[in-house]
Amino acid sequence: MKKTLKLKQLLFRYELAFLVLLLVTGALGGLWVYFWQQTSAESVRLSHLRSSGQQIQTDLFRQIKEVTWARLKEDPEALQLYSNFSRQIADNFSLLRKFANDDAEKVALDKVVKSYRIIEKDMNKIFTDPYMISRVVRLRMLDPAYERYMVSYFEKSYADFQHILNEKQSALDQKMEYWTGLAPMMIPVPLLLAGILFLFSRASVQREVVRPVEVVKQGASLISKGEFNHEIPQQGIAEMVSLAGTINNMAGELARNRDALIDSEKQAALGALVPVVAHNIRNPLASIRASAQLLDHIDDPDDKAEIKDAILETVDRLGRWVSALVSYLHPLKPHKKITQVTVLLDTVTRLLKPRLDDQEVTVKHGQWETQHSVPIDPDLMEQALYGLLSNAIEISPRGGEVILSVFEDGLELKISIDDQGTGMPFDPKPSELAPGRTTKRFGTGLGIPVAFKVCNTHGWKMAYEKNLPNGTRVMITIPEGMKVV
Repeated sequence: MKKTLKLKQLLFRYELAFLVLLLVTGALGGLWVYFWQQTSAESVRLSHLRSSGQQIQTDLFRQIKEVTWARLKEDPEALQLYSNFSRQIADNFSLLRKFANDDAEKVALDKVVKSYRIIEKDMNKIFTDPYMISRVVRLRMLDPAYERYMVSYFEKSYADFQHILNEKQSALDQKMEYWTGLAPMMIPVPLLLAGILFLFSRASVQREVVRPVEVVKQGASLISKGEFNHEIPQQGIAEMVSLAGTINNMAGELARNRDALIDSEKQAALGALVPVVAHNIRNPLASIRASAQLLDHIDDPDDKAEIKDAILETVDRLGRWVSALVSYLHPLKPHKKITQVTVLLDTVTRLLKPRLDDQEVTVKHGQWETQHSVPIDPDLMEQALYGLLSNAIEISPRGGEVILSVFEDGLELKISIDDQGTGMPFDPKPSELAPGRTTKRFGTGLGIPVAFKVCNTHGWKMAYEKNLPNGTRVMITIPEGMKVV
C-alpha cells in the first residue's frame, strides 16, 4: 500500500528542494567568484614577476653601459650612478622574492641573483682603484665580447626564470579558457534546476492536493444532493485521505439516519393517514349498512328506490374519495410547457360554467396582466386551479362574486382567488398529510392538499389569507426566475 504524505512532509520536501537549489546556485556563484579571484591574483602576481624581472634586466644593461662609460671618462658621478642602479636592482630582487611562491620560482630566482652577483663582483673591480685604470682594463671594458661575457650567465638564468613564468602564464591562460568555455554550460544549470523543481512541485501539488480537493469537493456536492452511496476516493496527502474518509463515514451515517428518518416519517404518515382513511371509509360503510337494513322493513317501492339511490350515491362518493386519495399520494412528474397564465384561468372558468350558473355566482377579473407566461404542466395546474376555484364558488353566497387576479408584485408574479364566503372551516397547511374535511355534497376534502402539492412541485408558493371584510383569498406566488415575458 502506498504510503501517504502529510502536508508538513510535503512542504518540507519543497523547502528542502528549494534549499538545495539555493545551495547549488550559491555554490556555483561562489566557485565562479573564487576562480576569478584566484586567477586574477595569479595573473597579477605573474605580471609583477615579469615586470620586476624585466626592470632588473633593463637596469643591469644600463648599469653596465652607463657606469662603464662614466668610469672610463673618469666621471666623478660614476660611483653614485653605479650605487643608484645597484639599489634599484636590489629593490626589484626584493619584489621578486616577495611574489615568488613556489620552489621552482625560488630556485630559478636564486640562480638569477647569483648570476647578478657575479656581474656585480666584476663591476666592483672597476672601482677598486678609483684613480688608476690600466690600459688592459680599459681595452677590455670597451670590448663588446667582454660585455656579452659578463651578462651571458645572467641571461641564461634570467631566461630560465622567464620560462617558468611563461609556463605558468600559459597554464593560467588555459585554465581561464577552460572556465570561460564552461560558463555557458554552468550558468543555465540553476535555471534548469529551477525549471525542473517548478515542474515537479506543480505536478506534485496537482497530484497530492489540487486534484484530491476537487474530487472531495465534487463528492461532497453529490452527497449534499442526497447521493449518500457515493464514495469519495481517498487519495493525495494524509489530510485529504482523512477528510475523504471522514466525509464517506458521514455520508454512511446520513444514509442510515435518512433511512431511519424515512421509516419514522412513513410510520408517522401512516399514523396520521390511517385514522382519516378509517373515518372516511367507516362513515360511508355505516351509512350503507343502515340503508341496507332499512330495506328489510320498507315495502313502499318509492322509499326503496330512494334508499337504493342513497346507497349508490354513498358508494360513488367513497369511490371518488379513494381515487382522489390515490392521486394525492402518487408522485407527480410534471411535463412542462410555456403557458399563458390568464388563458389557463379562462379555461378553468369555462369548465366551471355549469356550477357558476347553478350557484348564480359571477367570476370577475381584478388586476389582469395578460402578457405573462410560465413553464407549467397545464393538466396538473388546471386540476389544482379547478379545485381552488370550485371551492370558492361553492362557499360563495348566491349572487356573489369570485375575483380572479394576475399581477406583478416586485419581481414576482401572483395569482389570487377572492371569494365572498364565510371563511374556511379549517386552516389549511401545506405540510399536513391528512385531507381537510369537506362541506360539499360531491367533495372529497382533498382539493386543497392536491393544489398545495401541485404548486410545490412547480416551485410555487400557495397560501390562504383572510379577504376582509369577509371571505377568503388564495394567493399563489410564482418566483421571478420562472416568468417568461
